[in-house]
Amino acid sequence: MTTTLTTRAIAATVAAMLAAPAFAGPTYENSTGGSFTWYGQFDPAFQYYDDGAETYSRLVDNSGSNSRIGFRLKQAYGENTLTFAFETAFGLRSSYSVNQTSKGDNVSWSRTNLRHVDFQFDTARYGRFSAGQGSMASDGIAFADASGTGLAAGTAVADPAGGYAFRTAGGALSTVSVGDAFKDYDGSRLGRVRYDSVNFNGFTFSASYGTDILKTNNDRETYDVAVRYSNDELGDFGFDAALGAAWTEETGKADIRDVAGSFGVEHKPTGLSLTVAAGERDIAGSYAYAKLGYSANLISAGSTSFSVDYYDGSDTVTSGDSAESWGVAAVQKVDKYNVEAYLAYRDYSYADTSATNYQDSNVILAGARWKF
Repeated sequence: MTTTLTTRAIAATVAAMLAAPAFAGPTYENSTGGSFTWYGQFDPAFQYYDDGAETYSRLVDNSGSNSRIGFRLKQAYGENTLTFAFETAFGLRSSYSVNQTSKGDNVSWSRTNLRHVDFQFDTARYGRFSAGQGSMASDGIAFADASGTGLAAGTAVADPAGGYAFRTAGGALSTVSVGDAFKDYDGSRLGRVRYDSVNFNGFTFSASYGTDILKTNNDRETYDVAVRYSNDELGDFGFDAALGAAWTEETGKADIRDVAGSFGVEHKPTGLSLTVAAGERDIAGSYAYAKLGYSANLISAGSTSFSVDYYDGSDTVTSGDSAESWGVAAVQKVDKYNVEAYLAYRDYSYADTSATNYQDSNVILAGARWKF
């Protein structure tokens, strides 16, 4: 593919999003404290992947923040609130699912695309109780991020190209994919019961138990705990942090324990930020991740953010292997249209203790997320 065609594809993707109408999902209220709100987002992207021998160009849905739609029904009961939430991904072809041998289906919706079908009961004194398909307590613990570029670059470094396989030095496709080598050990979404405490001086504690109700022929069970801290008023600094652990059991597979955590700090007068994350799976695999970011209001349309990051992992596929990635990203907000345009470049390298040598690969992801 020529550079001109690549540039045109990027420009077309961003221009299409900037032309989208600006409207937010309406909220309807009744006279007894009830409300209905719908919302969604559309996040198409252009993906250009170079595996060291061949290049591939695809129009995809950004796996880092996929296209989705949902609604919330709320009803107040005194100082308490009952909420029913429904949210589903559209099932568009994701940046994580395509690879060298398959473009995948343009649209392929299944029940595993359901993100939330759950009830939440918020109490002023005792916290929140949740039941149904939704986020486990540890979902999101690896992604505390103050850079403003989380849409285009984050701890989940495999998202832009996770399905692609590394090529060997001889040019053959290996059995090791980007997604195999680069893990974040973040929590998941399951059919679960969950409890979140009230806020204690910025700290929130969570616990949940869940099972995979959307997939057939499995008996996966997970229980987890997490603690989060958020404070945007530490003088000139804003701070977010999370730490969690999850235990999973499934017949025919080894029991696993995942531990992950992250924090992001922003120096608000300068717009500089630092993000750090790390995680470990007890039976195999660990990583560390760091990102430096900068945000400023360079144009009147909205804030502009830049970042550079680095990921270092080991033992994720086989004992003694190593996985490294670095990336740069830029995100431009267009507040009038609820759009965030982004451009990111990421490089991947992998090595193990076998006699096989693997070629480095890289990906460019360019697109825009429109929230409505």
